[in-house]
Amino acid sequence: MKVELRDPNTIMTLSRLGSFHQSRLSFLRSFLYEFKDWEYKRDLFDLDEYGFGTAVYSFKKKNRVYSLVCFANKINDDERSDRVIATKWDAAFTLHDGVPLKGDIERLRNEVPKQEVGRLSYKELTLSRANKSVRIFDHVVESLSKGIQPNIDLLEKVGYLYRTTAVYGSGKFGLADRFRIKNREEINGPFRLEMMLVYLVRQFTFDQVNHVAKNKNPKFAVKLDPKICKNLGIGNSTGLGMAPFIVNHPTLLNNWILCRETALKKIREIKIVEDKDSNLFKDCVRNSVKNITSWNTESEYQLIKIKNLLKDVKKFINFVENEFDFKKDYPFNLIYLWLEKEACEECIEYIVSIMMEPYGEIVDPLIKKMSSDEEKYFNIPTDRTVEELRAILEKNYSNILSINFEKKENYTKFWFISKNKEEPRLADRFEEEGSNLEQPLAIARDIKELYKKILVTKNSLTMDKFLVENSHLRHVVRRAFIIEKFPYSEIQDNTISEKIVPIDMLRLKLSFFGALKFDPRSDKWLRICMFQGAPLPDELKHYDEQWVYNKH
Repeated sequence: MKVELRDPNTIMTLSRLGSFHQSRLSFLRSFLYEFKDWEYKRDLFDLDEYGFGTAVYSFKKKNRVYSLVCFANKINDDERSDRVIATKWDAAFTLHDGVPLKGDIERLRNEVPKQEVGRLSYKELTLSRANKSVRIFDHVVESLSKGIQPNIDLLEKVGYLYRTTAVYGSGKFGLADRFRIKNREEINGPFRLEMMLVYLVRQFTFDQVNHVAKNKNPKFAVKLDPKICKNLGIGNSTGLGMAPFIVNHPTLLNNWILCRETALKKIREIKIVEDKDSNLFKDCVRNSVKNITSWNTESEYQLIKIKNLLKDVKKFINFVENEFDFKKDYPFNLIYLWLEKEACEECIEYIVSIMMEPYGEIVDPLIKKMSSDEEKYFNIPTDRTVEELRAILEKNYSNILSINFEKKENYTKFWFISKNKEEPRLADRFEEEGSNLEQPLAIARDIKELYKKILVTKNSLTMDKFLVENSHLRHVVRRAFIIEKFPYSEIQDNTISEKIVPIDMLRLKLSFFGALKFDPRSDKWLRICMFQGAPLPDELKHYDEQWVYNKH
């Protein structure tokens, strides 16, 4: 039986993309798998009794070494902010290419805590900063110093000791450009070095809290239980800065989604499912309920999504355990068809992720296809005609061509870049100034404008001649020829609509990172948790592929 890939006009809407969850394809999971055989070491740990100072952690294999350099700083409570305008943080980090020499550490000590204002070199690969969850950090220190373990319920509510507020790479602030390192096999997957930094930062937070507790009460202090460590991740605050990425990288977005859709298609085409695979799938679904029930947020929007997800997952568990027979032919196809009829979008995509768990042989080879050499596809084929372009638009943008941009609600918002931090922002064009500085992120509106233009243009006109008169539409002409080859390269939705929920764009990207427990703080920024439940560095050699769904 042949199953078709899912229709991009359905899958690429924002509500659907904003319902994606982590999976075997997620970057933090593929990073752990790739580095499980590397030698992990804590090379330097020079902190004072209060936990301030310098530490270095490394991964080494043969002649290759990646080193995380950490600087923990004393700051006042009123200086601690997750906003991008902050200038001080509890800790700052960089991932150094190789073994940092004493001179490197001195140079980095002067630059890394400054973050955007500092200057790094080509020896540094990624840059980040993080703030303590002060209430949790202090509670853990206090408990350990008295010889007892901290309150598990309190820790579960937050899920981390620190949260990062940005992770930079690819040439920003003097960091190494991607072209220098892109051919290294171990970091070929997207964002692999960023994942490494966050993972090693997680270990630093455990070491720091143990160190401070020990210094507070050397006689009675105990270390944080490794099982508790495992259940803690690293938090992250993410705002609109992440949203334009998925608009600006169409072929990369396509490759991420296409790999996910290909995995689903191949799993639906499995005729006979072995007991061990169906049992593993059912175990993962059952165990995942703990993730949902310990997912805390005050966001009304997210609470409704969690409530619907939990209701539908429980309904699904009842279906597969009491009504469904895995001995039927093509059982995962039957399951998928049931989901489309019976479950909300959030639950459909949640179960799609879990379907991948038993099938490493299908999913893992796809990970190597998730990068993209984007520049290759930026040339516009000048010999193609207006008639061909119209056919591409009608086939690939049917949702978008039906939007009426004469209506005010369909062009209410505009994207711009903030003056202070050069970060993307979203505003209301009828209430705020600055729409003259609008960024080219309203792809739906511009595609519609292009379509209107070509309807009154001669069919045989070639692109070179068309663009002489219409150069302001060059960016969407390029996108149209990209989508012809890459069907999942475009969000099939209106990014300037009055009703846009920008965090759907963030969630899409964060699901591919491998984030858990999305906690929107508004419609424009959210908190997440990464690596919660993941093996600790000294356990990596015994890597457990299903760690996300283990009962902890």
